[in-house]
Amino acid sequence: MTTIKNIFARVWALWGLLSFIITFLLIFIPSMISYLIPGIKGQEYFIGVARFWMNIWLPLIGCPVKIKGKENFLKGKSYVVVFNHNTLLDVPLSAPYVPGANKTIAKASFAKAPLFGWFYMKGSVLVNRKSEQSRIKSYEEMKAVLAAGMHMSIYPEGTRNRTNEPLKSFYDGAFKLAAETQKDIIPCLIFGTKEAMPVNKVFYLLPTKLQMHFLPPVSSTGISSKDLKEKVFTIMKNYYTANNN
Repeated sequence: MTTIKNIFARVWALWGLLSFIITFLLIFIPSMISYLIPGIKGQEYFIGVARFWMNIWLPLIGCPVKIKGKENFLKGKSYVVVFNHNTLLDVPLSAPYVPGANKTIAKASFAKAPLFGWFYMKGSVLVNRKSEQSRIKSYEEMKAVLAAGMHMSIYPEGTRNRTNEPLKSFYDGAFKLAAETQKDIIPCLIFGTKEAMPVNKVFYLLPTKLQMHFLPPVSSTGISSKDLKEKVFTIMKNYYTANNN
């Protein structure tokens, strides 16, 4: 039975890759129109196209997503949105389903991919983590994104969680950014991607119902970035443990 499951998961992963490429090519030109629309309106349009794409692709691979907690985003406010990170499947989920215009901090190397790199750059603040200069520049760009009225989407674990714990320890960046800009943090927990695409398996995908839960905002006022990090970590860990059925 395990052998059959593994064979199916790898065949399904091939379907996932092929359908990803085909649907991306269909939305590529419409997504590029966002470069012609200045400011926050262009980013709102881009996120709308990305969401449309995911609303097609995720059901095609048997991984429909259910969103909870969108009401926690107040109109006219920008937030630092932090996600748990279990697998690569988290990446196409996160930004498209954040209500409103947003950008994600992301690896600069991925922007070199043909065609997809242009799409990737539009949705991201790029950073080369090996370069101190790049990290400083990306931090200033993230502040500019928030100042422009857009949200910043960040994975505070930094990389995929390969441990047996609900969350890896958090890096400081998201919380320093929130404290310095006085922006509230909205934690988001992603469920199901760990089962759909286990991090310890290569080229493996299973149909799985996915969920994203946006939690109430956590204020950055009157609290140090270190304490803010610990507070958000505890909230997210407790919620994930209680709801990961």
